[in-house]
Amino acid sequence: MKMERRKFRIGELARKIEVEQFVIRFWEKEFGIKSKRSVGGQRFYDEKDYSEFKKIKELLYVKKFTIAGAKEELKSIGLGHEITIAPAIVEEQPKKLRFVPGKIAEQMIDLQNKLIKLRELL
Repeated sequence: MKMERRKFRIGELARKIEVEQFVIRFWEKEFGIKSKRSVGGQRFYDEKDYSEFKKIKELLYVKKFTIAGAKEELKSIGLGHEITIAPAIVEEQPKKLRFVPGKIAEQMIDLQNKLIKLRELL
């Protein structure tokens, strides 16, 4: 007999980790975590997701990492997700962003220039 893994809804997960639900949604977006969804669109999480969110909370709240630093730490321990940026107006393939500490300022300037060009198109 196969046992199904325990699943949590967002409210239960937030209570277990002791954060608000909006924090879970924010971390999903920031850390590129894809939650499983029901047919109605409700989020579901399993024990693996719980462990990952718990680690994110530890890095941010206890060890005082920045979000960028926490992403790098998660990647180094094998829990990180690459963030995919979908193209908006320009027809090109989605790009994988990888933050390298020495290049963050350079990447931010590049992003700022792209946003200025986008604003000019609107």
